[in-house]
Parts: sequence; structure tokens; C-alpha cells
Amino acid sequence: MTRCSDGDNHGVTFPSLTRRPKKKFEKHVSFPPDEEIVSGFAEHKDTSTVDSLTLAEVIEAYKRSCDKHQVEPNAKILEQLEQAICLNGRSRCLDLKGERLDSHSCEALEVILKSLSFDFINLQATELEENAVSSLLDMILYYESTTHLDISDNPGMGISGWKALSHLIKQSVCLCRLDVCNMALLQYPVQALSSALLSSRLTRLHLQSTQLSGRPLFTLVGSLKGNRTLQELYLSNNGLNREQDSMQIGDLLKYNRIIHKLDLSDNTISDSGLEDICDGLQTDGLKVLILCNNQITPNGLVHLAKVLPVLNTLETLNLGDNELQNRGVQTLREALIMNRSLLHLGLQHTYITCEGAVALAEFLAESRHIQRLDVRENEVRTGGLMAFSLALRINQSLTTLDLDHDAKPEPYPRRSWPLGPTGRCFGWRRVWGALVESVGRRSRGPGQSGTGRPRVQSALRSRPTGVMEHITIVHIQPGAPETHHNTGRGPNGTLLPSGSKVVHYCGNGTPLPDTWNP
Repeated sequence: MTRCSDGDNHGVTFPSLTRRPKKKFEKHVSFPPDEEIVSGFAEHKDTSTVDSLTLAEVIEAYKRSCDKHQVEPNAKILEQLEQAICLNGRSRCLDLKGERLDSHSCEALEVILKSLSFDFINLQATELEENAVSSLLDMILYYESTTHLDISDNPGMGISGWKALSHLIKQSVCLCRLDVCNMALLQYPVQALSSALLSSRLTRLHLQSTQLSGRPLFTLVGSLKGNRTLQELYLSNNGLNREQDSMQIGDLLKYNRIIHKLDLSDNTISDSGLEDICDGLQTDGLKVLILCNNQITPNGLVHLAKVLPVLNTLETLNLGDNELQNRGVQTLREALIMNRSLLHLGLQHTYITCEGAVALAEFLAESRHIQRLDVRENEVRTGGLMAFSLALRINQSLTTLDLDHDAKPEPYPRRSWPLGPTGRCFGWRRVWGALVESVGRRSRGPGQSGTGRPRVQSALRSRPTGVMEHITIVHIQPGAPETHHNTGRGPNGTLLPSGSKVVHYCGNGTPLPDTWNP
């Protein structure tokens, strides 16, 4: 502090006004070399002349492009362009499957991608190398050439190719479906794909046979947890196991409710893996779950039975090619009855016999929603078919019942079957009559009567639309010694088409054209 004289400052004390020197900061501005200032550019896409090109003009332009790049015009491409139907510059498909495409061939394709857009571009097994696939994918992105791209079976894409594919997935506005199958998605490929899925517009992704088990699946699921556009995911035949992989799938279902369809067929999920998946299932979200050929046994269905009654959006469940046996079907029966959303149930080749068919018939009798039941490739014999016929008299929602074309021979001695007037067994005739009667009774309106096939047809014509549009009915092959079979008629005078074991009836009561003849 300093004190001034009284005369000058009247005795007022002021702080020291000593100034501190300021530090000077030097600013520097630097620019990269001239050749590095511009990192990229995009040309203006001139569409004024593209729309006016005819297919003939596109073909001529492609031939000129091939001459320019010193390659022969691809005969398969020329054939497709000549036969194509183009509407507003858009064609259905450009199929290059199996055609070897080098870098020059890809450059020659630019005039086609510039002039036309396609619903589907198939590049499967085209032996694409790193430079070729990079340039081709850049063209598809720039011209927005397709909504569905199949680039499967191209293991030589390299780092540049995967970078180009990742950029296409991120930036494309039109691309909705991508097939990347039969290639190993290890290390960089799965990292590039997963990074692109964070901001893609894809709604359908096929990754069959891509060796995703383990770390690759962990990387993929990490990205898909935050994805809000993908609706269908196909992961069949990836060796997904019951240990870490099933836990990743369960986490995916827990955090992502946008995925509506999940195909896990041909893996080794097994019973413990199914438990992890069931823990991740939410009350709403998933609509289609395919678990075919996953080594699932009746023990694993206990976990599915716990969550099935509370799933409000699940419409399709396919458990085919698993050894479920009758015990597994009985485990699921009550859960199936309690569920109110399931429309399609697949149980083909699940080692079901008549006992399991009876349990399914009880489910059919109670269900008001099921529309299709597939029990092909099972040992369902006369007793099971009779149970189905009785259930169909009550059920009003089933439109398709898939049964085997070939009738399974009964394991019992013929003398144990009911005998007809001629002394011969008529178990299959009874089944046929019961099935036809069940269709007729559930289809007839009040006051309708009559017998034979014309009655069933007229009944099907008169029943409300949407009920029993298609049913598969199994009956014995004509030509047996019984009188009814020799006359071409079944029980109650029902006509049996000659040479048929299966008759498909559609809504108007006429047999469908795919009637099977031995």
C-alpha cells in the first residue's frame, strides 16, 4: 500500500497500480500440401438423360463400355436385358450368379447400373476380388441401384471390399436386404459389418453359414442391441452352441424388440441354450422363431412352456427336426392352449406318434387362433388322424393341416382292426370318412344336409370366407379289394379321385391342382 500526501489525495489510501507484464501467445496456421487438401469429391448425377434410355439403348451402351474396357460382353447379362421388363427405369433382377467378374468387367457394368435400378442384384459366387468388389459396390451405392443385394460365396473380398460394403450399408437409402452367406465373418469382416449396422437402414439380414460362433457373434450382437431398423435376422448353420452363443442371443432378444423374425435353425442350441433364449423373450416383439434341428429334447420344452403363455406377439413357432417325442408335445399342450397369438406351429419330423397327435388334437379343439399345423414325417396313424378329425369338428380357425402323402401302415395285426361287411379291415376308410365329415360339419350352415363329395363342396362354397381355405385330407389309395374302393367311392358314397392318396380342398370346394398321384 502507498499513502499519498494529504494535499493531493485528502488522505485517501490507494492500492498499488503496478502492472504485470502479459505473456504473448504466438498463433500459427498451417495447411496440408496441395495434393492433400481435397480428400474426395462427388460428381453431380445427371438423371435427365437416364430416364429416356430404352433397353435397346442400354444394351448398346453396355457393348460400347465393354469395348472401352477391353472385355467381352457377358452373354448372360445381354440375355437378361433383352428379356427384361423395365418400368420407369426399374427392372426386377440382375442375376450374375456364378459369373466371374474381374475389375474390367465390373467397370463395364457401370453404364447398366447408371441407367437402370433393380429390385435384386445377385453377385453370389462371382469370384470377386478386392479391387473389383470395391469399385462395384461404390457404383451400386452412388447410383442406388438395388433394394436387395446378395454377395454370398465371395471369400476373396479383402479389406477394401469389406470397407466398401460397410460404407454401402451405412449410406445407402434404398438397400433393404443384404445376403452375406457361406463366408467366414472373422476379425475385420465382422467388425466392419457390425460397425455399419449401427446406422444402417437394412430391414433383413441373411448370415447363414458364416462361422459366427464365439467372438464374432459377441461383436455382432453388441451392434444389433442398438439397431432400430433390422426386422429379420437369419443365423442358421453357424455352429451356435448352448454355452456362450445362446446367452448372446438371449441378450439380443432382451434389448432389441424391433427384430420380428429370428431363424436359428441347424445349430446346436440344445436344452440349456433354449433356456437362455427363453429368458430373453419379451412379451412383445418377436413374431417368428425358428428352432429347427437344434438338438432340443422334451426337457428343453419345459422352459418354452413357461414363457409361451405370456408371449403376445409370437405368431410362428417351428420346432421341426428335433427329438421332441410325445412327452414334449404333452409338455407344450397347456402352454399352447393358453397362448393367444400363435398362428403357425411346425412339428415336422419330431418323433410324434398317435399319442402326441391326440395331445395336439386337444390343443386344436381349444384354440381359436391357430391357422396351420405341420405334423409331416411323424408316425401319425389311424388313431391320431381320428383325433384330428374330431378336433376339426370343433376348431374354426385352422386353414392348413400338413400330413404325409404316404399312409403309415399300422403296426397291429389286421385282425385287431375293425372289420367291414366283406371281412376286410376298413380303418383307413373310416379315417377318410371322418375327416370328410369333419370338414362338412364344420363348414355346413344351419339346415344343410346331404352326403357325398358334392355335399362337402357345396358346404365349402357356402361357409364364411377365411375359414378352412385349404385342408390336406389323407385317405387310402384306391384299388383295394373293398367294394367302396372298387367303385371309386369311399364311406357314405364319398367320391375318391382315382390314383390319389391326398386331396387338397380350397375355399371353393374344388381340389387344388397340386393333388399328388402315385
